Amino acid sequence: MRTRFILIETSHAGNVGAAARALKVMGFDELVLVRPRWPNVLRKDETIQRASGANDVLARARVVDTLDEALDGVTHLCATAMTPRDFGPPTRSPRQHLTELARGDHSVAFLFGSERFGMKNEDVYRCHVALSIPTAPDFGSLNLGSAIQVIAYEWRQALGGFPVQAATQPADKADAQQVAGMLGHWEQALTDIGFLDPASPKKLMPRLNQLFNRADLQQEEIHILRGVAKAMTEAARGKR
Repeated sequence: MRTRFILIETSHAGNVGAAARALKVMGFDELVLVRPRWPNVLRKDETIQRASGANDVLARARVVDTLDEALDGVTHLCATAMTPRDFGPPTRSPRQHLTELARGDHSVAFLFGSERFGMKNEDVYRCHVALSIPTAPDFGSLNLGSAIQVIAYEWRQALGGFPVQAATQPADKADAQQVAGMLGHWEQALTDIGFLDPASPKKLMPRLNQLFNRADLQQEEIHILRGVAKAMTEAARGKR
């Protein structure tokens, strides 16, 4: 679904870079700036630094003079407004609204006002909804970059999200034969240190079997446990 992020009268170059970064990590790339404080903001060092590699988003970004130009082709407008208004579109949380919106067929724009004043009433009135990010009741202040990141994340999740990329390779699980062999090793070690009485073992080994089953042991962990059993046996025999 075509998605556009529109920043209106942004005053800090760093926030433009942060916006580009927020979009890129969530797979979006259409950024439009309406009357930013710096006409060359897309080329400023602070912008590029804060983009942290999202230079392709900055390269595609447009600077326009009017909101009308920024909204060209958009069919669903989402304001981001924290300040209550006595009139305007319904206020909804991003998750609530975007989940429903993702089922439709729209060209969507998310509008963000200036850092100091937020969105103007006349701009909010043009929108279909005012998105309000749920925050602590006594402190709801989000900076612009953070707000854009939250909205971009919620929208990506509503669209299906990205799979989680594993930070580590999956470990090889120990099979039943390996667990049984390790338990046999432990049975001998526990006998050697005097913890297990072979004449009256009771249910010690079955209970250990159940404990290790719950642990869902990996092969490397089997090696560690065998090493512990070996050390117990050596220590016990060294005292004799």
